[in-house]
Amino acid sequence: MHTMDFSPSPRAAELTAAVREFIDTHITPVEPGIHADIARRRLAGEDPWAVDPRITELQGRAREQGLWNLFLPAGHEGPYAERYGTHGGTGLTNTDYAPVAEEMGRSFIAPLVFNCNAPDTGNMEVLLKYGSQEQKDRWLDPLLDGRIRSAFLMTEPEVASSDASNMAATARVEGDEVVLDGRKWWSTGVGHPDCEVGIFMGVSDPDAHRYLRHSMVLVPMDAPGVRVERMLTAQGVYDEPLGHGEVSLEGVRLPVENIITGPGRAAEIAQGRLGPGRVHHCMRLIGLSEMALDLACRRASGRVAFGKPVVNLGGNRERLAEARIAIDQARLLVQHAAWKLDTEGQAAVEVSAIKAAVPKMAQKVIDMSLQLHGGGGMSDDFPLAGAYATARSLRLADGPDEVHLGVVARAMLAPYRDAAGATTDAESGR
Repeated sequence: MHTMDFSPSPRAAELTAAVREFIDTHITPVEPGIHADIARRRLAGEDPWAVDPRITELQGRAREQGLWNLFLPAGHEGPYAERYGTHGGTGLTNTDYAPVAEEMGRSFIAPLVFNCNAPDTGNMEVLLKYGSQEQKDRWLDPLLDGRIRSAFLMTEPEVASSDASNMAATARVEGDEVVLDGRKWWSTGVGHPDCEVGIFMGVSDPDAHRYLRHSMVLVPMDAPGVRVERMLTAQGVYDEPLGHGEVSLEGVRLPVENIITGPGRAAEIAQGRLGPGRVHHCMRLIGLSEMALDLACRRASGRVAFGKPVVNLGGNRERLAEARIAIDQARLLVQHAAWKLDTEGQAAVEVSAIKAAVPKMAQKVIDMSLQLHGGGGMSDDFPLAGAYATARSLRLADGPDEVHLGVVARAMLAPYRDAAGATTDAESGR
């Protein structure tokens, strides 16, 4: 039995403080201007996806201060971690990375500045854990170095992609080639001008067991037959410079060596990738919620209506207090999931629990803050509309609420089902 201790290690505490100071000193003063310039370029018909030189400058400063690739997991103390890691090159545990990710969540661009943004982190972890040496040399090295960006191509517009067995895109092995066909959307990262590779998931053997049908393939984004059809908005937000796109692949022929680990291994890879990634998402959402609560407290304390500070009107004190409690509860739940991943190597139920709980918590807290800001909260004058879109979209990304609640319910009800003699989901009415 492991003893639960969520106290950050000395190194994690040091990195968390350093990230917070970097954000406060270097990112917060320039971030509103970066977002404003993106909007201005869009309205002027200029390219809003161009990389702002201020982001490049911030990335250089982060590297100089050792705040680069902080996501690198424990257990990868090899040449890549040694070269690109921080403070000696050893990786952080999930528990230690959690407070670092929370600090990054207070800013929309901080994860990109520290080279810790999705989907690059997940893609790099896949390559670290499952990639061949050739794949690491070609793609992992420049990703860790920040010279290129990447995308993840899984969700499809014509099917319910929460059930991978519905997937229509194919990755057929023909001799020494793999041929890709299909249409993907919500492919995060394809809008970035430096996006050079995507990880594509497709059916390679439709007759195999449902968990052995799919393969993951590394796809150069400039390969013949790959086309970014359009960029998508999430509740009106394009999320430049990364974005989410719809991508078509028609007869894309690649060497069979581009398949990660081998045909039929996608489900295994996905499970290895998604647990830590969902912890990262949830901790960043907690940071985003903290940002929204801080803005709410400032607004409610400094704004006067009907002769009183807004904080003293209409139960607003109680709303702020409830938000404080909800954030702290969510943080503990995520820390427990991270600890379970670290100590037992898997935490499917706990990770599903945080994925269902944290985005809804964040959405509620951000909505409360938006309400306290009145009309201003709906505009780009404050970061709350974009924050709300982020929280709402993460109730769908990496699996919708219903899928994760189903995982929790199945584990919770298993003893009762077994006691009643119902040994299958079908017998229990599922």
